[in-house]
Amino acid sequence: MGVISTVIALVVCFSLASFLAVYFYGRFARKAVGEPSHVLPAQEDETELDRAIVPMLAANSGLNGLRLVASNVEAFIARVMTARHAGRSLDLQYYYWKDDLTGGLLAYEVIKAADRGVRVRLLLDDINASQHDKAYLALCRHDNIEVRLFNPGLNRNGPIRRGLEMVLRPWSATRRMHNKAWIADNRVAIVGGRNIGDAYFDASEASNFRDLDMVMVGPVVDETSHMFDTFWNSGVVLPITALGRARRNRLPKLRKKLKKLVAGPAARPYLDFLRAEHVDQKLMSGDGLHWTDKARIVFDPPEKAHVEQPENWILQDLLPVLKAATSELQIISPYFIPGPIGTEEFAELVANGVDVSVLTNSLAATDVAAVHGAYSKYRRTLLEDGIKLYELKDMGDPQKLSIFGSKGASLHTKAFTVDGTTAFVGSLNFDPRSAALNTEMGVLFSQQALVEEVRQVFADETSAVNSFQLDLDGGRIVWQDTHEGRGRLSRREPEVGFYRRLTAKVISFLPIESQL
Repeated sequence: MGVISTVIALVVCFSLASFLAVYFYGRFARKAVGEPSHVLPAQEDETELDRAIVPMLAANSGLNGLRLVASNVEAFIARVMTARHAGRSLDLQYYYWKDDLTGGLLAYEVIKAADRGVRVRLLLDDINASQHDKAYLALCRHDNIEVRLFNPGLNRNGPIRRGLEMVLRPWSATRRMHNKAWIADNRVAIVGGRNIGDAYFDASEASNFRDLDMVMVGPVVDETSHMFDTFWNSGVVLPITALGRARRNRLPKLRKKLKKLVAGPAARPYLDFLRAEHVDQKLMSGDGLHWTDKARIVFDPPEKAHVEQPENWILQDLLPVLKAATSELQIISPYFIPGPIGTEEFAELVANGVDVSVLTNSLAATDVAAVHGAYSKYRRTLLEDGIKLYELKDMGDPQKLSIFGSKGASLHTKAFTVDGTTAFVGSLNFDPRSAALNTEMGVLFSQQALVEEVRQVFADETSAVNSFQLDLDGGRIVWQDTHEGRGRLSRREPEVGFYRRLTAKVISFLPIESQL
């Protein structure tokens, strides 16, 4: 009886402490929310981007111009050049921004833009930002830069206090902002799957991500800016200056650090690319843009972070598109956990004559073993139901891998195509976290040539050189690929050791799927 009483007392105490933590957090957040601000409207000829893009839009009245960016280096260049040509505003929204080579080079460009008078609003999710408070507070010392954080923790000092806060408000603390958007002068927007960091721009020494971005001009940019403003002015977003203040101005020190980085040997390959005469051509001439009136931004609002409003806004837009497939559905998702309901819906599509194919990471390529462990529980059923499964190798075609960093590869692209006529590129994974816990975004579009480019990415990545194709042999899963020019068949998770396979297997039994 004494043990039961003790347990009840502990549960009551924890519940009370959790209630108080949530209550006082909400009270603080309501008082700390920043002053509202909004996108600076585009003008006819105020900035270089205005002058370059207005004639394009005039020649394609009412249409959106979209260009797919698969190259990691080109994705880096697009961000640098839009920052350099911006004359009015930079609105930047990311899940995280790494303090590494490419993260530093882009931060340098952002500060240079602010020095020219460009207004910079930087919105980051807090889960990866808290360890860089000093740098963000330094940025806020600039008259033209403001940094805000999504769903931030109030305890900024030390992992113990921060961990305790997460324990006391677990349901709200796990809600994260997974959006990625780079908006220059409300004229150009870059959206997709890339965060800011070396692994997204071919500079990582460990493994580099395969990913996609979409460079956009036209009305869809206004939609992206509207999304940004919705988050920026939300009660779930707080200025970092409300959470802590630097005792001294660290901006000069940060400038010195970034200037040294730019002058260092590691930056030279990227700077050489930027100095090339052709790098402005696609951006400023509109080269490579596909024009369409069928493109729109879909996104979860910040209210998704409120536990009492657990709607799946973005899926309400996307699920009807997926279910409307009549001939073909191709999905690229690095973290793929369909769950029982999703597995049944894919099976129903196949039963109705739809060719359903999915590309995700192999155990060797994934950076999150827990997700792979959860996904592995559904593989046999998916294969039995006729869904085609492909898993990206850790190292595929050498011609497609990193130029400056590691040749290891990990899938990070989030995209799908339907019937070869409609496609989506964005931040949304096919997993429970994206569906229920994270805010997500992307661009949904119909334009034949552009959709075909996404389909070509799928075809390239699922080739036997780059990926394993899974099949069933006597009820057991096998992996087939081409290695050193010859066909190969594996009867267990390929290219990984015993302990990595064991880890994924053990994780598959844990009741944590809803958090993945």
